[in-house]
Amino acid sequence: MSSSTITISPGSLEATNGSGHGAPAGAASTGRSPKASITNVISSFQSNSPAAEPFPARFSALKKQIWKDGLVETWRQVLAELEGAVEEIKEKGSEIIPRVSFSDIQRGLSHDQLQALRRTGVIVVQGGIPKEEALGWKRSIQEYAAANKDLLKGFPPNNIQMFEIYNSRSQLLARTHPSVLQTQIFLNSLWRTSDPNSPISLSTPVSYFDRLRIRQPDAASEKGRFVLNGLSPHIDGGSIERWEDEGFRKCWDKVLAGGSKWKEFDPFDATPRLEANQDLYNAPNQCSVFRTWQGWTSLSTTGPTEGTLRVLPNLSLATAYIILRPFFRSTSPTSLKADDWVVDLENPTFPGSKITMTQALSNDTHPHLRLNDSIVSIPKVEPGDQVYWHCDLVHAVEAEHLGKGDSSVVYIPAAPLTTRNVEYLQAQRENLMKGYPPPDFPSDEGEARFRSRGTPGDVSTEEGRRLLGLSPFIIPDGATEGAKRVIEEANKMLF
Repeated sequence: MSSSTITISPGSLEATNGSGHGAPAGAASTGRSPKASITNVISSFQSNSPAAEPFPARFSALKKQIWKDGLVETWRQVLAELEGAVEEIKEKGSEIIPRVSFSDIQRGLSHDQLQALRRTGVIVVQGGIPKEEALGWKRSIQEYAAANKDLLKGFPPNNIQMFEIYNSRSQLLARTHPSVLQTQIFLNSLWRTSDPNSPISLSTPVSYFDRLRIRQPDAASEKGRFVLNGLSPHIDGGSIERWEDEGFRKCWDKVLAGGSKWKEFDPFDATPRLEANQDLYNAPNQCSVFRTWQGWTSLSTTGPTEGTLRVLPNLSLATAYIILRPFFRSTSPTSLKADDWVVDLENPTFPGSKITMTQALSNDTHPHLRLNDSIVSIPKVEPGDQVYWHCDLVHAVEAEHLGKGDSSVVYIPAAPLTTRNVEYLQAQRENLMKGYPPPDFPSDEGEARFRSRGTPGDVSTEEGRRLLGLSPFIIPDGATEGAKRVIEEANKMLF
């Protein structure tokens, strides 16, 4: 990839966390150590190369602990299906990504739309937020940044396009917009719990504050473009943790069971996620809550080649391959044939993984994905369109922005109510009151001294106030026992 602006948001690079100074007096914390600066986070991500140092020898023992002989047949089946899936993506390109209207969300998606969404793990929701309203949010953000330019932080510091802004009025209005809420409730309904006692309410969304970007075209950027590598394919939410943490590993039980059991793998089962530790090493770029969907809402007209999101639109199959990949090595450097790959349990390396880093993928580490063919840009979006991708989806960011206008988004992921998420929400709410960054982000004063920052008073709807932890949650009809319990506990904690 050529150099360019980088798009960042936590737990991702469409996602990073930030700062490194002690938390200001009165700022709430979730107990995590202060984060590195945004520049350091980007540098650390870029160092996650395929040539990363091998893991300690204990990771060879981990492979042997996980291994089942039936995984040889699983590997052969996955490779066989992957070949056809990549060809389909190559043929269809961006058109393979589901696009629906907000009215479709309101009515409920058709069987074919649901199948496409579950298969690809990504969706573009058009409309719902009027174009002029979204453009108004961007103008307001620009005015807010200009009014506080002496205090403003972001990346790069001499020409900010990734803003360390979390508490602007526009962001509060966007996060709590009825169309955003309705879309996220619908998307969360696609998840399920394999145990009705699981302490999660999928129909109760909570807000996870995030940054925003206003990325200028390369031609308008200082010195043409930023001298940084583009954001390469990766998955957020840990790297080696997928195998090392027993709770996280339960998410892939079917994949690791051997034989054809991998076909029963359900990436939308929320139950094992609740005990998963995605951050065993307190990495600088990890999100500490359970996000079902990462997402952003567009503030611009942006299409392919204009610095947009790229995805690998085949969720279950790609995930199965990634989980199996560390157990096999090639005996022929250029061959993708199953017969030329053999079991490898002695090498402690997990390709693309590195302690404290995001899970990276390349043609060297994961050749069967054929990333040059299987990663595609999302279709053109307009201001007010929403884009969401499953938390396990392989994604990247276009290295170049060859368009004429800005490529701008506010990051608004979807997160359900869980015990861990409400603990974070409680701390996030306290920081909102003071104008501090949310707990996963820079531990400095943030917008505490900014003029005209957003406040809880800017959110007038009861649904929006619940999302921010400002009003008690209600138990929805048909709630599971686990959902009822976590809602009751959340209200006790917050009120």
